[in-house]
Amino acid sequence: MWVFIFDALLSWLVSFNVLNTKSQVVYVVGSALQRLTRPVLRPIRRYMPDLGGIDISPIIAILGLIFVRDVVVLGWLMRPYF
Repeated sequence: MWVFIFDALLSWLVSFNVLNTKSQVVYVVGSALQRLTRPVLRPIRRYMPDLGGIDISPIIAILGLIFVRDVVVLGWLMRPYF
């Protein structure tokens, strides 16, 4: 979940020219974050309508992860003991 947040923050910092991707550290961290998040975000972006340049796919991915986590944890805790 934190990977999506860090990826969004880094993309904002690069977009507003706070960080420069010509820096090797920024480039390595950014490419690592993109390799981790893009396989999850790509299918979400395929089905999301265009919202005028606003990408809410990380929010949907985070909400999906929270939902799955809660269902798995609650399902495991609430299962009947035999």
